[in-house]
Amino acid sequence: MIDKTIFEIASKSKNIGSLNKCTHYSKVKNSMCGDEIKIYLIIKRGKIIKFKYEGKSCLYSQASASLLSENLKNKEAKKIEILLKDAPKLFNNGKERISDKTLKKFFKIINKNNIARKECLMLPIKATLKALNK
Repeated sequence: MIDKTIFEIASKSKNIGSLNKCTHYSKVKNSMCGDEIKIYLIIKRGKIIKFKYEGKSCLYSQASASLLSENLKNKEAKKIEILLKDAPKLFNNGKERISDKTLKKFFKIINKNNIARKECLMLPIKATLKALNK
């Protein structure tokens, strides 16, 4: 059964769509299920100014993308890269120390209760990292 929180976060569609003049873009496909996500970023002076996403993906991927799009705006791109590389630690439910407040917001969905959907939840994160590294 899907947690109600996943539905609520995934339903926030404010940042769904594409950006015509994005500075950074990536498209990642989950080889296990075929889900696909596209990430569009506008980065100015080292900060993410706009974050949009679209794709054909499950509720878990949509919820993860929604949280990313809401919480990474106006943050320094270099710091976000480091932050997102720590995201898999969230599945340990605090066994690894997570100090960043932004990443702590992901505990709502990225935790040991959703470990079976790890690939789905990590798909937008992987896509964001790929976009930042282009």
